[in-house]
Amino acid sequence: MDQLDVRIITHLQKDGTSTNAGIARQVGVSEETVRRRLKRLMSEEFIKVVAVPDASRMGYESQVIIGLQVDADKVDAVGDQLAEMTEVTWVSVTTGSFDIFAWATLKSSEVLSDFLRKRVGVIPGVRKMETFINLASKKEEFGINMESVTL
Repeated sequence: MDQLDVRIITHLQKDGTSTNAGIARQVGVSEETVRRRLKRLMSEEFIKVVAVPDASRMGYESQVIIGLQVDADKVDAVGDQLAEMTEVTWVSVTTGSFDIFAWATLKSSEVLSDFLRKRVGVIPGVRKMETFINLASKKEEFGINMESVTL
């Protein structure tokens, strides 16, 4: 990875719908150079290009972070089970008071209640759950801020 890669990624972070030609104009190289760079960055898994739907506009009213305390010998298994659930978009094994944090998005508080009681709470090894319901999102960014990357 070099400074040109960083500039290309920075541009995509600002406008993920940019064309190769548009990026090329912005960073001062040929369209072919951008195409080759993007192909390499994706194949080497430096970047992923995905659409990120707005959950609230799609009718999903409940976004929640779930903190789980789990039996030590079940942490990986619980994390894997959570990761397979379509409602769960993010799972992280952590240090601190909780062994795992998971982010889930559901249609309503009723659906959330069922999800917690009937799907998450019954996973073998889960000792305790605490939920943190998202009241307002102040910032949503993905990955790292490329403007702060030093090579």
